[in-house]
Amino acid sequence: MNISRYFTIIVIILLLWNLMGLAAFVMQYTADLTELAKSDPTTAQAFATMPSWVWIAYAIAVGAGTLGAILLLMKKAAAATLFLISLIAVIVQFGYTFLGTDLLAVKGPSVLAFPAFIVVMAIVQLLYARNLVGKGVLR
Repeated sequence: MNISRYFTIIVIILLLWNLMGLAAFVMQYTADLTELAKSDPTTAQAFATMPSWVWIAYAIAVGAGTLGAILLLMKKAAAATLFLISLIAVIVQFGYTFLGTDLLAVKGPSVLAFPAFIVVMAIVQLLYARNLVGKGVLR
């Protein structure tokens, strides 16, 4: 495999990852909280009381990440800036989720695993794009 093929595979994976995040946002934002409360009252309560600025941070995180992946596919250097914006928004969103709610106390430390993975992915995307900018692959 040549570098171009690796690049394409990585970018498609990142695009799919970000599209899944976008889908998760839409599903969570539009969730029927009455139905959700029947199976997961803690999460339903967290969604119901989440301030609008946290929802906005969440939307920015997934929107900037998705646009960043699209620009990466187009080999545009602006992808790195969008991935930085996405990372900052992810940190804001999860900062509130774990510091501004009792979700961690109620559900335990295992609830941190997937958000930690999301933060790592946001960092990886940013570093990958910055590396490609430095190599002149993205313009």
